[in-house]
Amino acid sequence: MEPVDRDGRTEREWLEQYRPGEYERPSVAADMAVFTVTSAETDNYRKLPEKELRLLLIRRGGHPFLGKWALPGGFVRPDETAEQAAARELREETGVSDVYLEQLGTFTEVGRDPRAWVMSCSYMALIDSARVQVQAGDDAEEAAWFKVGYRLLREQKEQLDEGCVKTWTCELKLRTEEEELTAVVERTVTAKPTSTSVVHSIASNDGLAFDHAKIIACAIERLREQTNGTDIALNLMPGRFTLTELQQVYEVILGKELLKAAFRRKVADLVTETDHYADHAGHRPSRLFRRNWEGV
Repeated sequence: MEPVDRDGRTEREWLEQYRPGEYERPSVAADMAVFTVTSAETDNYRKLPEKELRLLLIRRGGHPFLGKWALPGGFVRPDETAEQAAARELREETGVSDVYLEQLGTFTEVGRDPRAWVMSCSYMALIDSARVQVQAGDDAEEAAWFKVGYRLLREQKEQLDEGCVKTWTCELKLRTEEEELTAVVERTVTAKPTSTSVVHSIASNDGLAFDHAKIIACAIERLREQTNGTDIALNLMPGRFTLTELQQVYEVILGKELLKAAFRRKVADLVTETDHYADHAGHRPSRLFRRNWEGV
């Protein structure tokens, strides 16, 4: 026998009487922090070009935040999941599909979008720069890759009766040859005997739309954290690469130099050598490696 509720209704009868319009419903957007690594130009042929971590931004062509830079994204359609919407927007903005795509989190702060109640289901995408063909979407004026800088300004700690509060204040700097965007983002961790909470907040913002400075900060922190403990950085590499090029990518993500011997021990199980060599002008040929899929 089909179960009934306290009013004697079956689930089918209850659904027939249900009125979703009686409840306010949010719109849901899928926003993406799309990273790639490029080589900086150099006039010295004996020096390997430096790597640069870059983030794709879209200049908004309409209200709200007209003329400001934002993460690529759009609203989730009724016939798709948030991840499908993110993949669709990524394909429309960059011309690529089948790339590394990871959910960052859901951003629901009241007032984050002046239009209405809009929640952002945000993602991080990693792309080999050789595959990308950037083009602005219908609601954007232009699209550009910004060089990423993210550094710690100060760290504070407050002791509680039981637990502590730690705050890291970081400067986010995004640059092209023509423009520079800056923001200051605070990451506060409150640790108590029975709970731990992490809150990001924007202390200042110059040039970025919505709360995207906070989403970008979360994406950089996630990328750094996972680069330390996983093979995620290999999603930014081409099919074949030198170990020096891979180390450069690790260093530009982590924001620090790494010891060559220690790095090579760290990635020994993540890569496998090929029979191919890179012939850089002014350098001895370097062996090329590829990602080791056996341990995945």
